[in-house]
Amino acid sequence: MYMRKILYVILSMCLMAVSVADLSAQEDRREVRKGNRRFKDGAFGEAGIEYMRALQKDSMSVAANYNLANALYRQEDYEKAKEALGRIKDVAPMTPDAADYFYNLGSVAIAQQDWQTAVQAFAQSLLVNPGDLDAKENYIYAKKKLQDQQQNQNNQQNDQNQDKQDQNLDQNNQDQNNDDQQDNKDNQDQDNQEKENPEDNKDNQQSQGRQPQITPQAAQQMLQAIQAKEKETQDKVKKAKAAAMKSRQKEKNW
Repeated sequence: MYMRKILYVILSMCLMAVSVADLSAQEDRREVRKGNRRFKDGAFGEAGIEYMRALQKDSMSVAANYNLANALYRQEDYEKAKEALGRIKDVAPMTPDAADYFYNLGSVAIAQQDWQTAVQAFAQSLLVNPGDLDAKENYIYAKKKLQDQQQNQNNQQNDQNQDKQDQNLDQNNQDQNNDDQQDNKDNQDQDNQEKENPEDNKDNQQSQGRQPQITPQAAQQMLQAIQAKEKETQDKVKKAKAAAMKSRQKEKNW
């Protein structure tokens, strides 16, 4: 259906190119008429040259720009065809051929896969001529393509977001693995060091159970303190014994 309609669009543009030259007496110039004859013969390049000559005299000519767009469209130069239609965007919608202008604008947009512009153009064409079945079918087609495009864009955005999340997760996992590997390496290095220096480890273990070392002077002071304490204790014992014997003597005297 689409190929048939596109072919029909091309044919309809060909027919419109002949009739649009009579938009007004001012635009009915010799170059435009010559271009229309070349267009009818299928010599689209030569027709475009004649339309360009007409534009040299009147760059805002609706007929010359409109027909030039048709000739460029047949040569598949869609960007220049769009430019030609764009030059008369403020004038063409006010002419009796406004519906055909929007129709052809939509056809160029379809060729460029500019679905948003195509939908808008065919909608405008239908506002002017609601009974145009071809414009209605092209409008439905362009709208469906636009919806598909938007859905694909949403899917791509979702895929990109998912890919970003996956990358972040992979990076986190990689960081965790690196940390684990570093911990294992540190533990392994410590084990290797203990194996390489067993005496040092033994000394370290023994030193942990030893009492702190004291100086000879401190040891002498501690010994003197102990001896003094022992003498004090012996003196107390002696005094206690003397007191007991004295008590027994008194008892004996009684």
